[in-house]
Amino acid sequence: MTVNRQLDSKQRFWAIPHRAVQIEDRFWQPRIAGNRRHSLPYQYQQLQSSGVLDNFKRVLGQADGAYAGPFWMDSDAYKWLEAASYSLATHPDPELEQWVDDTIALIAAAQERDGYLDTYFQWVEPDKKFTNLAMCHELYCAGHLFQAAVAHFEATGRRTLLNVACRLADHIDAIFGPGKLEAADGHEEIETALVDLYRVTGTERYLNLAIFFIGQRGKADSRFRWELGHLDEIAGKPGKPGLVNPQYYGSDEQYDGRYAQDHQPVAEQSEVVGHAVRAMYLYSAMADIVAETGDPRLLAALERLWQNVTTRRMYITGGIGPSNRNEGFTRDYDLPNDTSYAETCAAVGMIMWQHRMLQLTGEGRFADIMERVLYNGFLSGVALDSRKFFYDNPMQSAGDRHRQGWFECACCPPNIARLLASLGKYLYSRCADGVAVHLYVQGSARVSLDQGDPLILHQTTDYPWGDRIQLRLELDRPAEFALRLRIPGWCRRHGLRVNEEAADPAVENGYAVLRRRWEPGDRVELSLEMPVERVAAHPAVWQTMGRVALQRGPLVYCLEEADHPVPVARIVLSKDARFTVRFDPELLGGIALIEGEGWVPELQGWENTLYRPAGAEESYRKIPIKAVPYYAWDNREPGSMAVWISQDLIKQG
Repeated sequence: MTVNRQLDSKQRFWAIPHRAVQIEDRFWQPRIAGNRRHSLPYQYQQLQSSGVLDNFKRVLGQADGAYAGPFWMDSDAYKWLEAASYSLATHPDPELEQWVDDTIALIAAAQERDGYLDTYFQWVEPDKKFTNLAMCHELYCAGHLFQAAVAHFEATGRRTLLNVACRLADHIDAIFGPGKLEAADGHEEIETALVDLYRVTGTERYLNLAIFFIGQRGKADSRFRWELGHLDEIAGKPGKPGLVNPQYYGSDEQYDGRYAQDHQPVAEQSEVVGHAVRAMYLYSAMADIVAETGDPRLLAALERLWQNVTTRRMYITGGIGPSNRNEGFTRDYDLPNDTSYAETCAAVGMIMWQHRMLQLTGEGRFADIMERVLYNGFLSGVALDSRKFFYDNPMQSAGDRHRQGWFECACCPPNIARLLASLGKYLYSRCADGVAVHLYVQGSARVSLDQGDPLILHQTTDYPWGDRIQLRLELDRPAEFALRLRIPGWCRRHGLRVNEEAADPAVENGYAVLRRRWEPGDRVELSLEMPVERVAAHPAVWQTMGRVALQRGPLVYCLEEADHPVPVARIVLSKDARFTVRFDPELLGGIALIEGEGWVPELQGWENTLYRPAGAEESYRKIPIKAVPYYAWDNREPGSMAVWISQDLIKQG
């Protein structure tokens, strides 16, 4: 049975759906348009050419040959469908809608009579279904199908994909649960997707199944351990389970479940471990369950995990997971620069988790992290032309790291597409006594107030370049409510005016709260001081000792060799270096440049020398430097890049 305790409704937020939000700025709107016009069509072509859709045709007898790609290929189609559905909800497109309909028809036709659907197992190992949960991704693929189905239903009102999802969910529910197959998913995803499915259908079994899956993690008799003891019996022969499963989980005798967050019951966890994407999807699901049940133990665990990742295991860009060995976490303060992994999918998951925590608590610190990841660790994952993508996002490069059009494991491109297409839902929320604005993006939002009165909130801003946000309230009649405006954690000084008069409201949980009787046409202006700041990392992060990063507003900056005559790792800042900001509309799609002066060591005397006594005739020369937003790097000619810049006691002269 589920619990229905209420969280503190005075603090909770409820996200305003993306279809009720219009984005009309010069920063995000072109990216959303590029996603719609370039990424989604390109990705649909890749679904065809990479064999993703052919796998469904093989199941139907319409194609033959070997199964294409890894076990989880189906999920690429599902994430694309989710992204396309979000796009259709705000931008009708007959051609895109036809592609969606054709893909759904293919998927529906491939579903088995009992509801099962996973083309790898249907084509390659039909007698090994649900035997290698640790690595074969059946439940993960199902989760992405559920989320695509919910997005499609909400966009179109049609149940063509939702019926497929419900049949598969019913099939899974018949197999898993107390007294049945008691196991978790090796790659979390189905848990949060089941909650989404429950919210749309009202079928409580789906919520209960999500709670069941969450409760399976960290058990002494973990199913993943059992699979290690039965490697000859489980699925995944093309992937060689005898090698792959032990690589990530150890052995039956020495089982290590950290890779899939299976080392402790989730309510007892305090440390982010293992595969970063898996962790983010797990924490998102835990937050969803807290929203439905009010479970205080899960909420307390989420708070501990949040403190651990944001104070010890997160890059300045909001990227997470430094290691490519496990695509995830290592230990506290281990944040290397040139080998940083920081997978784009993990950034997507981090945004999802922060957004859920924000709705649960109404605390701006979660919106601060959400914004940091969105503008930096996530946005770097897609090129300015919307046609190439980063899988991992390093903090430093020698010029040999570049975006690609597609990947054998193509999880990141459609993940980027689904977040960009649904970006509107991250901007605003309803709260118990009014409306909250989390992100400053020009456009508008349609809100229904408590008494049913409609409100259209018009936002005008050039954020993140400009420091002013103007809000105009379109109301049918006067209404009394609170308007909450987030004061970002990076902002040291802000100003507020209501109808041209200065205002100084209280700041509660990171939000300036304007409580008043609002008249139609009322205007609010918020100014956020945006100086260039040097940011230092904790001294325990030895990889950044003696270095600083540059940040302005929500944006982290970097140096690229394209703007400098030397590899940027040689550049040194003086302690008293000063910076100016200049907007260049022609560079990298239009950016605010940070300009200043740096120093580079002279190389005279180093000929045929690798080491010499420190301080021996060292000299430096001054050069102009330009810093560009981190998200925009690698969109020009190849060259070195660095986020962290050496800082010395050199005085400018």
